[in-house]
Amino acid sequence: MGSFAALIVAGGSGSRFGGSVPKQYETLGRLPIIRRAVNAFLAAKDCCALQVVIGAGQEVHYASAMRGLDALPPVPGGETRQESVRRGLDALSPHAPEFVLIHDAARPLVSSDIIASVAAVLKQGAEAVVPLLPVSDSLRQMNGGLVGDAIPRDWVCRVQTPQGFLYAGIREAHARFAGGGATDDIALAERAGMKIIAVAGEEANIKVTTESDLAFAERLVGGKADIRTGGGFDVHRFTAGDHVWLCGIRIPHACGLEGHSDADAGLHALTDAILGAVAAGDIGQHFPPSDPKWKHAASRLFLAHAAELVKQRGGTILHCDITIICEAPKIGPHRGAMRASVAEILELDIGRVSVKATTTEGLGFTGRSEGLAAQATATIRLPT
Repeated sequence: MGSFAALIVAGGSGSRFGGSVPKQYETLGRLPIIRRAVNAFLAAKDCCALQVVIGAGQEVHYASAMRGLDALPPVPGGETRQESVRRGLDALSPHAPEFVLIHDAARPLVSSDIIASVAAVLKQGAEAVVPLLPVSDSLRQMNGGLVGDAIPRDWVCRVQTPQGFLYAGIREAHARFAGGGATDDIALAERAGMKIIAVAGEEANIKVTTESDLAFAERLVGGKADIRTGGGFDVHRFTAGDHVWLCGIRIPHACGLEGHSDADAGLHALTDAILGAVAAGDIGQHFPPSDPKWKHAASRLFLAHAAELVKQRGGTILHCDITIICEAPKIGPHRGAMRASVAEILELDIGRVSVKATTTEGLGFTGRSEGLAAQATATIRLPT
């Protein structure tokens, strides 16, 4: 009870923006604009379903931008925004949501606060909810480049999305006023006689329409960062063999390392460090040792997967530091190759990769040469 569906309208061609792709697929802070908008709703605890409406011929762009996200299959839009929304609402009917929040994909910086505010007012009994932002600038009419009369701004507000509705009510309004040319859904709610409640909009919730809008959004994103550090630790026992894998490099040795995969403790520790930084569990959750698929697998696959999770969130790996703990093999002769290997997997400058080695002075299982251990830290930056 009280959950809502999200309907993201992304059917526009972006003709005013220009560019090689529709604006909703342009990149903002290393993430497509549409993905940023969708992420905000998927993160909302009461969002029970998410439907996106896309334009004709946008299937490839959409699949690339939305890879890995838990959304319903997209539906094709219509000739107008109103028709696109109606089709999206129809597609949501099997999920029977009580409420629906309708949002423009071109507003990528929608905050969790706005989403929560709109949903909360709906749950309190409102039929329709709209975020409004008062106009602080003076207003003037303009005609052919000539400045005209002043316009009182006391009652003037900018309209934003997401706009929230009782699902049954807004769907009925779309059916009743089909082809009416409404520029947003609040206009249809008004025609249908719904009581509309306002919540506070936000300056950052801009609609990207032009290149200058995108540049401004880039400044907003660039000015905020979530810096995180994760740690990882791994141990493997020595077994019969003639080499070990460490940080993606095959190193000759009198023993091998026992493990389900290639037992690369350095990459395992670093994978866990990156997963920890994005709070995405541990390596065993993503690559369970009980799964025969990962038998003798190269651990570079695990590390690349963790890096991809960071990338999907628009993040950047800033630095990583690996310490190998063993009596043998000697790490020094291979340190440069190990750093280069990790840098290649993570697509990092080698100056951001550190590989060190130490011993336990003959103490413990590593001192007795029963195995080796590795610990790692990773520092990442995520957009807020």
